[in-house]
Amino acid sequence: MQPLRPSQKENKRYLLLSGKNLKENVEKSVHEFIGILGMSKASLAWIKTGKDSAVISINRESLNHVRASFAVWPEEIKVLRVSGTLRGLRGK
Repeated sequence: MQPLRPSQKENKRYLLLSGKNLKENVEKSVHEFIGILGMSKASLAWIKTGKDSAVISINRESLNHVRASFAVWPEEIKVLRVSGTLRGLRGK
């Protein structure tokens, strides 16, 4: 199987999040707000997790839906930065 051309690859965005119980809350909030089909379109993936912070990758087209799901979730999930590369998430 040949690798995909760059024009056919999914464009990703990386989000730096802060909050408590992120592993549970992020998946529950996205699942509850946009559903199973929306979650699969968002292709949410965990890059790095810490005690009160995490880095996730999502599809570029679903960025607004994912951020909206964090806004309506009762527990606080903050999006500190959004970047197109992991290197861009490093603090300024």
